[in-house]
Amino acid sequence: MLLCLVLGISALTGCSTSISERRNDNSSTLYVGVVSTAFPTSFMPWLSRDGVATTVASLVYNTLFSFDEETGEYLPCIGKDWCYTDYNGNELRTAEGKIDYEAVEAYYEDDKKDYMLVKVTLFDDATWSDGEPVTVDDVYYTFDIATDNALSNHAGALAWTADLQHKSEKGVLKQQGMFTYDNNDFWNPYPISEEEKDTVIYLRVNKVLGAVATLFTSILILPEHIWGGLVTETEQLNNASPSGEILKQYENPVGCGAWTLDKAHSGRQMIVLKNRGEEYHRKAADGSALYQVDTIKLMLYMDENTAIYALLKGYVDLLDNTMSSNYLRLFENEENIEVKNVSGTSVQTLVMNVNPLDDFKTPMREILGNADVRRAIALAINQEEIVQKVLNGAGSTASAGLMLDSQTELYSEEANILAGDYSSGVKEANEILDRIYPNKDSAGYRLADGERISFEILANPGELELVSFLQIQLQKIGIDVQYKAEGSMAEDTYLFDGDFDMTFQATIFNVSNVDIMYQSHFVSVNRTSNYGRLADQALTDKINEMRTTLNLDRKYALVKEIQSLIAEVYYKVPVYAPNTISVARTDRFTGYQAGAGETMFNLDTLESLVKVA
Repeated sequence: MLLCLVLGISALTGCSTSISERRNDNSSTLYVGVVSTAFPTSFMPWLSRDGVATTVASLVYNTLFSFDEETGEYLPCIGKDWCYTDYNGNELRTAEGKIDYEAVEAYYEDDKKDYMLVKVTLFDDATWSDGEPVTVDDVYYTFDIATDNALSNHAGALAWTADLQHKSEKGVLKQQGMFTYDNNDFWNPYPISEEEKDTVIYLRVNKVLGAVATLFTSILILPEHIWGGLVTETEQLNNASPSGEILKQYENPVGCGAWTLDKAHSGRQMIVLKNRGEEYHRKAADGSALYQVDTIKLMLYMDENTAIYALLKGYVDLLDNTMSSNYLRLFENEENIEVKNVSGTSVQTLVMNVNPLDDFKTPMREILGNADVRRAIALAINQEEIVQKVLNGAGSTASAGLMLDSQTELYSEEANILAGDYSSGVKEANEILDRIYPNKDSAGYRLADGERISFEILANPGELELVSFLQIQLQKIGIDVQYKAEGSMAEDTYLFDGDFDMTFQATIFNVSNVDIMYQSHFVSVNRTSNYGRLADQALTDKINEMRTTLNLDRKYALVKEIQSLIAEVYYKVPVYAPNTISVARTDRFTGYQAGAGETMFNLDTLESLVKVA
């Protein structure tokens, strides 16, 4: 490993920008190392999978709100405030100004209408980076085009707006579910004064308490004055081959976030972002600019070894990427280095293909359709051993219900059915399989119709070690597993179609996303996260009940019941819950922050960084 780090210097010298730039820079510029094969040169406004484009987009643009997992509240971004109202627009709040969930339940549970009304108020001083004001027309345009796949060409946007009762098709309004001063029904149903015409919008959403989650926190708001005149059926927003003015806007994004892209100084090896300072509408507690870092320079490194070497030698301040636990000891005796090893928010699972399409059925996959076989496999997985030997202790075991115990309001201990003595679990697993597949070959592997029971685990090269440990553990119950490289387009090539035996998948479930993510992981099929196409009616019914209850306490109780059902189908079996590890230098800045699941490159860090004199 150390030899690789030393050899990494040769890769650094290929950068078009001097590698010693940071060492001679006394400004408030934050140098961030990013491990990637390449940097994008254009930035589609909505979150994409194009590596650092997601990071850049989240800094240049804003959502309506962000979600605070500790408090369960939505925090202001472009939106300053929100609440449920009755059908006349009267706010349903407590005396303290909070959302009155008891009043919401009482008002909506027996009403004949099939929607709830949500009022959102924007900041009145938010502006786009070109100086134009941010208004509710931008929000209306963004949500409208998100429902119109013919114009957006963005499947994710349809999921984000699934609970918004608004629909457009090819630019034609089919169902109005949003109302502003200028986009109102002819009878003007909701109270919006002329003074509020730019800042107040009402949304009709399904009777799902989590309906607002993706509307508030997933959709980056777009400038209507930029995109409204550009996007058509032939020139879609999410454009695989952008040209002309759309390409220009991709390369020169106009956002309302705190940062702007400095196109003139950005290139294929460095992306430069400038702080909008006082122009940004959100301010620090004392009224000053929210972020004190003047400039962010994202520096490209082709591999993790080179990026770590760059950090150790002072070429960057911190790394954007989560770091492998293999490197933890490397920094133990280094000066001016801070390492944060925080709990994660995800559970890595082993997904079994339980219901493949007819074209992809095989004898081995038919075996996985048996829940008893899946239980035996789950019992043979030793999470504690994997955490210690694959993660070097930087992680924890996870419940079979796939909810982390840090989600205190939701976590159910009763769903943690795989906990207990491992040797007893292996004994039980063998007893199960002895009843179903008692015959074994000379190597001790079980036989089905004379063939060894062997499954391929579709994975990436970074998961080879994990597959190796699973090979050893599952051998104890006579099950063979082998590594199969997933390639760069695994979802399109294998997963969406169900053409695999097993694969790894990270799951993240929390208060804000269970309404959407439970459906995506366990109910919906065809191009969703339900790769193995699980179809379990009891689980589906319980998820639908959870989504539609308007009693918050009942909702949380149902989430706990759902965890037990998830555990008992043995479909996505927990392997471990990894920590998030990040590293930064402290010789130029101090005040790095990292909450659960975060690296030190995050908005809290950017708010709290202090330049070292």
